[in-house]
Amino acid sequence: MTKVVVKNGNVEGALKTFKQKNAKSGLLKKARERQEGYMKPGVRRRLEKKEAIKNSHRKYRDNY
Repeated sequence: MTKVVVKNGNVEGALKTFKQKNAKSGLLKKARERQEGYMKPGVRRRLEKKEAIKNSHRKYRDNY
């Protein structure tokens, strides 16, 4: 469970922090995967590889 403390009534900042923490934990992504149902190991591996390639391209693009 992600918890965020609202400081000085700054709800917008707390909401932004909450969304960032939630994205990093991957909780929502795991819930969506479970909702889709069982995935064969080979299919899962291909999707993970595709995601890793996409992330590496994004990191490379951001650095240059």
